[in-house]
Amino acid sequence: MNTDVDNYFVNGCGRCADYATPNCKVHLWTKGLSELRRIVLSCGLNEEAKWGMPCYTFQNKNVIMISAFKANASLSFFKGALLQDAEGLLQKPGENSQSARLFKFTTAQEVLNAESTLRAYIFEAIELERAGLAVEFKIVSEFDIPPEFQKAMNDQPKIKSAFEALTPGRQRGYLLHFAQAKQSKTRESRIQKCLPKIFEGKGFNER
Repeated sequence: MNTDVDNYFVNGCGRCADYATPNCKVHLWTKGLSELRRIVLSCGLNEEAKWGMPCYTFQNKNVIMISAFKANASLSFFKGALLQDAEGLLQKPGENSQSARLFKFTTAQEVLNAESTLRAYIFEAIELERAGLAVEFKIVSEFDIPPEFQKAMNDQPKIKSAFEALTPGRQRGYLLHFAQAKQSKTRESRIQKCLPKIFEGKGFNER
């Protein structure tokens, strides 16, 4: 995995086989990513590589991350749900996202057009960290447990014990992952595939 920020903008994050090849997604958005990086750095945040991607911190707290995908590139605010977003620029990464919000773009001009607003959002995000504000996450007990997973825990208490030993974030991740499957057979399949990781104490998307 890439541990050098400068190298990210040339070769990518190192999380897939396209790393350091012409197929790497960073090459789709080179100009826009460059403009985005310039804007973020001008706001005084510290730049470092985390999870192979550029991450920007304030007082050692994650504030923003830059990412490149096939369909777009983005600036992700870790606590974006707390931002006012009067301009309506931000989107949820997924339907059940509770904290992060993304500014997505496909051209450098989109970044330039939003530059003044992005600066305002970044400074607001910094002030949120300075004030020590946090997103109030929905607790695990407030999530519905898919009946297939409840049955698995009832039938095998060791599954219940392993699941309850996970961090709340990992528990939420599994419950959402299972619930997103519309058919019972698909939920059962996901549960069976995830059991080894649950026993290992890992999240469903961890290696």
